[in-house]
Amino acid sequence: MGDNLNFQDLFKKSVLHLEAFRDISYIDLFLGLISSFAIGMFIFWIYKKTFRGVVYSYNYNVSFVLMTMITTLIIMTISTNIVLSLGMVGALSIVRFRTAVKDPLDIVYMFWSIAAGIACGAKVYPAALIGSAVFGIVLIWLARKKVKEMPYLLIIRHTEAAADEVRVHLRKLAGTLKSKTVRKEYTEITYEVRIRDDNTAFVNEISAVKGVQDASLINYTGDYAQ
Repeated sequence: MGDNLNFQDLFKKSVLHLEAFRDISYIDLFLGLISSFAIGMFIFWIYKKTFRGVVYSYNYNVSFVLMTMITTLIIMTISTNIVLSLGMVGALSIVRFRTAVKDPLDIVYMFWSIAAGIACGAKVYPAALIGSAVFGIVLIWLARKKVKEMPYLLIIRHTEAAADEVRVHLRKLAGTLKSKTVRKEYTEITYEVRIRDDNTAFVNEISAVKGVQDASLINYTGDYAQ
């Protein structure tokens, strides 16, 4: 009977009355937030340094810093109380993000921010710092590694009279037909080609063909054009 009373008293103090919050050290909270901010800024710098897209989003990059700090605060909060832990799990289970992530590498940065925030929230600072340093070095090394062949989309708009000569040029490129649109005035075809050492002289040759209205070359990532 005494054990039951002791357990009930402990449960009331630590859960119902949220007495566990009194055990939070402001020094630990300050160190956790400062560490997560420093790591978040490191992620911010790495993302900006290794960004390969066309339009850089400052707000999107800032979200990594805030995501790291918020995750740290959440981990520190729910680790003090079982009710908050269960409530946070239930709240996060109904959250849905509608923003489409076009670059798979952006998801890696998101997981990096969350993982660093969890490590800081759990006071495992060496894992957060050393792990982030290793990730940063790997990302910079991969970003500087030159890709031998880059995929591009070659979009050609030509008349029917230039079809045969355009076909001859495309055979030399050994590309892959992606789409073909036939209209009354012209025909538009899209080819996927791979370019080595930025050799784009073939675009000028195709543009010079009589009957070709225009030829465009666009960097292609597989899911969307840049």
